[in-house]
Amino acid sequence: MGVRIERPAPSEFAPHFARYIERVPEGDLLEILGRQVDETAGLMRGLSERDAAFRYAPGKWSIKQVIGHVADTERIMVYRALCFARGERAALPGFEEDDYVKHAKFDARPLADLVGELRAARGATIPFFAGLDAEELARTGTANNRPYSVRSLAYIVAGHERHHAAILAERYLAALKRS
Repeated sequence: MGVRIERPAPSEFAPHFARYIERVPEGDLLEILGRQVDETAGLMRGLSERDAAFRYAPGKWSIKQVIGHVADTERIMVYRALCFARGERAALPGFEEDDYVKHAKFDARPLADLVGELRAARGATIPFFAGLDAEELARTGTANNRPYSVRSLAYIVAGHERHHAAILAERYLAALKRS
């Protein structure tokens, strides 16, 4: 694999994403990315389609929507990283996660397909980041009117999934066990 992906400085990403980056443990980020998708998929093991449609509170996303959102967000963050690594100077737009989920129709799809899609996205993410050198990882660009380094986007991918995996375990799966 390529060079070690160093943890980004706070100046390399929008403050909102600090909560995700803080969730990423110390260690080889590429190995962490490889393990965590299996852990998240493992949380879904044994869930019925009815369970996968569960929402722990009114107005909250279903389990299927959470999995779809994680895959969508990974694609967007990696697209940003691709653009910046390749020297793109144009500012990239933001995205409204609730609108993306609303229009995605994740609840109409089998949970296994959504988990497979998340695995496929991660299967492309790891070799992309592994192929970058230190100079490419340090490059920066602008998205949603905020600066980001390529390496910060790699950490955001990992931390965002960890964030949602924790919510799935603590709020969704715990509530399903009680019911």
